[in-house]
Amino acid sequence: MRTLTFAVLRRLADGELHSGQTLARGLAVSRGSIWNALNEARAAGVRVQRVHGRGYRLRDRLDWLDAERIHAAVAAAGLSVRVRDCCPSTNAQMLILAEAGAPSGTVLAAEMQTHGRGRLGRPWHSGLASALTFSLLWRFDKPIAGLAGLSLATGVAIVRALREHAVDAQLKWPNDLLWHECKLGGILIEVRGDALGPCLAVIGVGLNVRLGDDEKRRIDQPAADLGAVAAAARSRSDWLIDILRALVDVLRLFDARGFAPLRSEWSSYHVHQDRAVRLTLPDGERIDGIALGIDADARLLLSTPDGVRALHAGDVSLRAQP
Repeated sequence: MRTLTFAVLRRLADGELHSGQTLARGLAVSRGSIWNALNEARAAGVRVQRVHGRGYRLRDRLDWLDAERIHAAVAAAGLSVRVRDCCPSTNAQMLILAEAGAPSGTVLAAEMQTHGRGRLGRPWHSGLASALTFSLLWRFDKPIAGLAGLSLATGVAIVRALREHAVDAQLKWPNDLLWHECKLGGILIEVRGDALGPCLAVIGVGLNVRLGDDEKRRIDQPAADLGAVAAAARSRSDWLIDILRALVDVLRLFDARGFAPLRSEWSSYHVHQDRAVRLTLPDGERIDGIALGIDADARLLLSTPDGVRALHAGDVSLRAQP
């Protein structure tokens, strides 16, 4: 969406009625521009109410990120937070910032992400102010091979933060966050650097906070959101602060000792532990077996008729019972 559209929506954030003339005068644009901005907001799923002769207001308040408060809350942990209204992909933008020399601990969050990506290039659907979509840059002195298990470590950090607020989140190997087997979020990590080090990781996270009906229809699997499953209502800013703090703790441990100290905890959150699953490999091959957990290199261990296999890539699903 355009910058003007976000400016109009912020003027409507108080839930009160604002006339088109007042909005146009306050933003130094024409009433036609306001009309176009509101139509763009509607197309993005924002419910705008028009009261004839009185103006416009939002049917539902938008849960904007409070950039200043978030940054103040995590600055002591060495993080620097930037919030953008709209960007195609926080990971793609963070890679650009990383190449330009952005320091470790830089965080980029978006109110709206238009071309979010999941693993294997799959789209990540999120509406305006309805999800947490952010990327964290972390620089390592170790070689790229030393980052094995980073996505699993990231999952551990997020589950810790969610369980602090009674959200019974679980992990699906290698990078999905679930709630009662419904998709709650996902992780996408992109690595750059030299084989012998140093290297960097852009850790992308997408987490459903409040799913609208349109978003639910676009998602091709059962989905959950924090607004529905948390014990108490919390803002997106609160969730982001807690998750970032947990990520810093886990990343410092991972940097010092690798994934090994987190392996047992990850297994305790593993939704498919000791269950019959089917793994679909990138080349289309399917392997049936019992999920035994993960090894020290973060590979999924499957008990098959041919023995235990350790696999580093693929999509896992529960195996249909005959």
